[in-house]
Order: sequence, then structure tokens, then C-alpha cells
Amino acid sequence: MGIDLAASIHRPTGVAIVDHLLRCTVSTEYSDDDIIGFVTSSLPDVVVIDAPLSVPSGRSNIDDKAGPHFRECDLELRRLKIKFFPVTLGPMRQLTKRGISLKLRLHGLGFDVIESFPGGIQDVLGIPRHKDMAGLLKGLIKNGLNGCTNINNEHELDAATMGYLGQLYLERKAVALGDPDEGLLYLPKIPG
Repeated sequence: MGIDLAASIHRPTGVAIVDHLLRCTVSTEYSDDDIIGFVTSSLPDVVVIDAPLSVPSGRSNIDDKAGPHFRECDLELRRLKIKFFPVTLGPMRQLTKRGISLKLRLHGLGFDVIESFPGGIQDVLGIPRHKDMAGLLKGLIKNGLNGCTNINNEHELDAATMGYLGQLYLERKAVALGDPDEGLLYLPKIPG
């Protein structure tokens, strides 16, 4: 299952279920309870969230102004030349808080939860990011995803990307970036 999490409950969060045959079903949700309801009704093997799920080592929490701005996984993204927003950037703080809270709730319900982000997945796969929705959908279909004809917005399309990564993760075709003690971020294995 993929979740393109919004920082606020007042903004749309895309959710997608991708099964082992790469069939995709999407929805838009808002509240954490609605997202958790979607997860518990779908019973996915893994939940992939597009939100930072940890803070940089040396910070007690996301509001701590001291300490580093980047996690090891962020530094690895930078080395791969994949553009991202640092977790300590103003608007990212609220998303990080919500992501960590959602991860803890889902872990408490027994779900395996991992972090990724659609732009990084799309860059590794060599397909457009969501600003080109038609190109992104075409790229996902070319990679085997099917049944996502009912996509209503870019959030659902990014959630489908996250769900696709979840299937790669289950097939051991994803790679972890970062430090396990600090927090990992998963991307598709880079070809070659």
C-alpha cells in the first residue's frame, strides 16, 4: 500500500493498494482515522509512506533547532542527485510530525511501515514526476502497473508510485538508503 501523505488533514492524501499482480486501486482520504481505516480494511503486507518517518540523529524531535538538518538517507539522495526537501525545512516539519505519528499508530496495529518518496522512485525508474500526470501514468504502466485508470489527482498517482515501490520491496527489488538506527528510505534498485 502506498500513501502520499499531506501535511494537513485539510489537504488530500492519496492512498493506493497495489497487489502482487500490480493491479492498482486508489482513493483520496483526509483524516488519519480515514487513512488507518483504509489500511486496516485492505490489510497490506507493507505500508509505504511519502513522508519523513524519522529525524536526523542529534535532534530530540523535529522542533529541536539544534543538530544536523540531514539524515544519512537524505545525504545518500543528494549523492544520487535526487532532489528532495530536507525534513527540517519549515513546511516539512508538519509533514514529518504527521508521518511519524501515523507510522507509530500503524506499527501499533502490527503493520510493516517504510518510508520512500515518489519523486525519488520516479527518478530511479526514469519516468516523469507528477507534474506530467499523463507521462507518469504511462511510465508506471510501462513498468507493469495496471488498473490505475480511475486516478483523480496527482496525490493518487504518487500513492500508486508508492504502492509500486511496496511491491518491489516485498520482491526484494528495493534498496534501503540511510542508517537503520536513524531511519531508512527505500528506492527501487538502481539498474546497472
